[in-house]
Amino acid sequence: MGSRKSKKKTSKTHKSSAITSANHAPQQLTPETGAALFEDARSRLETVFKALEIHPDAQARLMQPSLSLQVSVPVRMDDGSLKAFPAWRVQYDTSLGPAKGGVRFHPDVNQHEVTTLSFWMAVKCAVVGLPYGGGKGGVQVDAKALSSLERERLARGYIRAIADIMGPDRDIPAPDVNTDATVMGWMIDEYEQIRRAQAPAAITGKPLSLGGSPGRVEATGRGALTVLDLWAEREERTPEETTLAVQGFGNAAFHFARLASQRGYKVVAVSDSSGAIYHADGLDIDAAKEDKQQHGKLSKSQQGKAMSGDELLGLEVDVLVLAALENQLHRDNVDEVKAGAVLEIANGPLTSEADTALEKRNIPVLPDVLANTGGVIVSYFEWLQNRAGEKWHESEVNQRLDDRLGDEAKRVLLRAEKEQVTYRQAAYRQGIERIAEAIMARGNCQDCR
Repeated sequence: MGSRKSKKKTSKTHKSSAITSANHAPQQLTPETGAALFEDARSRLETVFKALEIHPDAQARLMQPSLSLQVSVPVRMDDGSLKAFPAWRVQYDTSLGPAKGGVRFHPDVNQHEVTTLSFWMAVKCAVVGLPYGGGKGGVQVDAKALSSLERERLARGYIRAIADIMGPDRDIPAPDVNTDATVMGWMIDEYEQIRRAQAPAAITGKPLSLGGSPGRVEATGRGALTVLDLWAEREERTPEETTLAVQGFGNAAFHFARLASQRGYKVVAVSDSSGAIYHADGLDIDAAKEDKQQHGKLSKSQQGKAMSGDELLGLEVDVLVLAALENQLHRDNVDEVKAGAVLEIANGPLTSEADTALEKRNIPVLPDVLANTGGVIVSYFEWLQNRAGEKWHESEVNQRLDDRLGDEAKRVLLRAEKEQVTYRQAAYRQGIERIAEAIMARGNCQDCR
């Protein structure tokens, strides 16, 4: 339940629990598992609909995406050959405003995954009160196998394929897995060439020189730390007495771990696709980053003892931070979790079965639709700056982020305690309530006149 009175304090010892990789490997996303992912995500709506008595019209709208576009992006490779990459852009619901969401380059991308991610984006934008709907895009490609020129051709080709359904007032892409400010720079340049006009607000997460916002790179990690701080305060727990294990070491995970360490939290473990490192007294996050850049693998870092990524999930820490990909905790490995709480920075790192299992064990989960909203909030600030022709100082951006996310997170935590539900249920109620209200305000309800 959400009430802090139902929480337990965890031991400060840090023991690893071996989780056999063969039995507990993260589930790869195929079209079949992608479809299951979407159904799993939508299943969380049923209890929300019942609790809030959402009108059937709004329920029907929320069960399917508003628009789903599949395209093929042809790319001339450096060796002269031509490859065509399947790609998607989905707008889930735009009742509150234009669609907003990232574009990922990953070999496991498929239509169902992109649809699920756009659904989560719709919920999270509503949870934190942004005037956006949910959108997401992806290209099925091994981005690491592409040269820089091939990546640029792919990015520009993707924008050419979706240009008719995007724009500052319709759908605003942003970075995601294997895309960054550089890729967004290529994309906004291509879009502006197509439109024959300056349109910086059409894409966020851009380089600063093209209208990007200070603080955007660190925003997701900073926002997750804000949510963790509020939870820890309600638990009467100080950062110095709180241990963290972080699954992932990408942009969001690294900045979260770095900022959390600076705040005083003890980050005892981090991981990437090569494995994990662990140190009971806390890791030097900046040094670990330098080691990864030097050796190419975090597992070769000398900052801590090497362990498998599965072992990290079984560490006895106060908070397990999931900042990798979807479906990392599922029915086959959730029982191995020994953390006192879970913080979701990745999108959908728990299946609904794992979520229920943790609830039964009284392990609170700070959900993705609240905890990882820092990135989209600062993207909103970038959009505002672009439309107004302004540039804010990084300190102003960070303060605005803290204020908005802090206010909305407090509402979620208080609602969970008041209504005696989990943090995820409280967040979904807050988001779906706002979307449903906007849907109904637009009319076409036969029994509402």
